[in-house]
Amino acid sequence: MSKVSVSLNEIETVCKTALVSHGAEAWIAESVAKAVRKAEATGNLICGLYYLESYCKQLQTGRVKGKAVPVVTRPKAATIKVDAQFGFAQAAFEKGIVQVVDAVKETGTVSLSICHAHTCTSLGYFTEQIAEAGLLGIGFTNASAVVSPPGGNKAVIGTNPIAMSVPAKNGGVAFQFDQSTSAVALGKITMAAAANESIPLGWAVDANGEPTTDPQAALKGSLVSTGGYKGYGFGLMAEVLAAAITGSVNSTDVKGLKVPEGEPHNLGQFYFLMDPTAVSGNAFWERLETLTTAVSEQPSARLPGQHRQLPDEVSIESAVWELAQSLSK
Repeated sequence: MSKVSVSLNEIETVCKTALVSHGAEAWIAESVAKAVRKAEATGNLICGLYYLESYCKQLQTGRVKGKAVPVVTRPKAATIKVDAQFGFAQAAFEKGIVQVVDAVKETGTVSLSICHAHTCTSLGYFTEQIAEAGLLGIGFTNASAVVSPPGGNKAVIGTNPIAMSVPAKNGGVAFQFDQSTSAVALGKITMAAAANESIPLGWAVDANGEPTTDPQAALKGSLVSTGGYKGYGFGLMAEVLAAAITGSVNSTDVKGLKVPEGEPHNLGQFYFLMDPTAVSGNAFWERLETLTTAVSEQPSARLPGQHRQLPDEVSIESAVWELAQSLSK
């Protein structure tokens, strides 16, 4: 496939223009476009321009509300709730994060619940913002049911990612991770199917619950949790926090995330934000330094996301970029 080099500024501009053209308010479109930009910059293609056409189509059908104004409330001293009103999660988080940061100064630890939102795609995009504000952030969300329980063959939870970002003492992010609790993201299965390529054993089972290397059989079956029962437990934890705590939808009731028409996603995201020095003071930074040193002393080892440098431009498949440009006209 041919590729073209595109600047991140162009990606953000084209994405914002496309979203506005299909019915999103300018500030909401900008919020989403920034997330798309970051996804492309970090090579997280599944959460980048890959979603733009879906966003635009769902704006037109009303499956995502492009003009919804998130409603921020504080039910408890250490609890911030943002009702996304079936709009974009990025805009809801943007409205809530300011109040959460202020609340952490009072309480030390605060929960942020994003309720009734469109898919947030990259969960780490949000926990990174928490760390950049000097706080430790842990996030959870769920998605369409594609993961079956160990020993089962029917999906009950989504890929249900968990993300954590740790602040650096002098600003920025010390390290972070963002990973699904399934063995692999569903997008990798669909990409393998489109390319007519096999998948490794341990990613999925077929409709009978048998391990498979056939992506088509996997799409008719279900994914499995990473690490078996251990990953399944983390997936269940994310399900409870993202769906039950926020009052949003269970994975079993989420329809295809990229299907143009239908009910809004109605997904939830849940975050813990913590003042890293509230309990131990400077000992937090000392322990973090000990951990960082222990890892960095090993030549081929690193903490996840450490010292990440983002490019000014990226290489994109020509067809993907041409589609994005056409959507912005």
